[in-house]
Amino acid sequence: MRVRFWGTRGSIATPGPSTVKFGGNTLCVEVVTDAGQRIILDCGTGVRLLGMDMMKTPRPHRATILIGHTHWDHIQGFPFFAPVFIPGNEFTICAAEGLGNSLANVLAGQMEFTYFPVKLDELPGKITYRDLSEGAHDINGVRVLTQYLNHPAICLGYRIEADGVAVVYLTDHEPFSDTLWRADAEPGKLESILHPGDRRHAEFMAGADLVIHDSQYTPREYPSKKNWGHSTYEYAVELATVAGVKQLALIHHDPLHDDEMMAEIEQQAIQFAAEHSNGPRVFCACEGGEIVVIPSAATYQPEPTQQAPSVRPQSRLKVLVADDDSNIHLLAESALARDFDLSVADDGEQCLAAILESTPDLLVLDLNMPNMDGLTVLKRLRADTATDALPVLVLTAAGDEGSTRAAFEAGATDYLTKPFTIPQLTTRVTTCLARVLSKS
Repeated sequence: MRVRFWGTRGSIATPGPSTVKFGGNTLCVEVVTDAGQRIILDCGTGVRLLGMDMMKTPRPHRATILIGHTHWDHIQGFPFFAPVFIPGNEFTICAAEGLGNSLANVLAGQMEFTYFPVKLDELPGKITYRDLSEGAHDINGVRVLTQYLNHPAICLGYRIEADGVAVVYLTDHEPFSDTLWRADAEPGKLESILHPGDRRHAEFMAGADLVIHDSQYTPREYPSKKNWGHSTYEYAVELATVAGVKQLALIHHDPLHDDEMMAEIEQQAIQFAAEHSNGPRVFCACEGGEIVVIPSAATYQPEPTQQAPSVRPQSRLKVLVADDDSNIHLLAESALARDFDLSVADDGEQCLAAILESTPDLLVLDLNMPNMDGLTVLKRLRADTATDALPVLVLTAAGDEGSTRAAFEAGATDYLTKPFTIPQLTTRVTTCLARVLSKS
């Protein structure tokens, strides 16, 4: 399998003499299997260069385009992707299935006449669209696994398995918890990871030959950028190590990081990986760089693909928010009322009464409430067969390890700490519900 980096930058393109080595174009990665199947990961400005390269070959072109999410730096190069202007070329564009606008409408939006002279439906190439839920998919004979990432938008990570190797693409993503390891367990083991979201993230990488991972911020920068949806090289290295990853490419470089700073970050990441037993080979992705990924004796052996089902709900889902803070009710309304039927409760007793009257599809639950605290509510729900499977997103100011562990041990489905952003809450509720629907 051949992997080539056509765009490595995050947020906004940064062309110029200070970004020549590591690249100034926004995200685009090309994967080509031994059988000639071409998969394009994201359509940042780097896809223009890929298109120019493809045009050197005069035969009809076919490819699958996997979009992580539709923030602008992941789609802004699409209108300049020359192959879609050629009749006979065929492209299937895939992205996360979710609430809101369709993928075609999003791509068409940036190609309205106000912004671009050619409309999406005027392109001569054939374009089809495919919504992907979390799970396994067969894409032209290539096994592609998807998993929701932790970003303030519905975002998918991709695991591509073909030719006896596994390549994993994980951007944009940030840690689920400020604390990675449980205090009472040995760091560096899968079962020692505190938050199930971070553990799930590591499991998705398991045994991969190459992981391409978001690392936009340095460890020093991250605290001021928390909730922006991006990682550090330390987080990527630690999870890649516990997952047995062979090579780790750091990507989604910050616009403020020039080549000199990127070289320093790369050396710091290499040194950090060297401090870990069996750490992966680490490097920062460079625009134009190419890797040939070959099988090894320890290569992950995939299971047969069972196509992931659609998770599009047939009707509006119900969300109950239990919190004694009226400001949280207002924020929840801003985040959720457009897509869900929203109701609120002011304390634990009201919460249980509301559930008894009409069971919601998901509960957003504060831990510190009057009349009955959130943990007690959660334990009562799990003790009742009518609500033992109700998804519960704990939303609390308590970000300490003890509170996190207590909530998950009591049966929490997910855990989000305050302060949070409206897009964060929207995304966590949506992906939590999507996981439940995919299993029902």
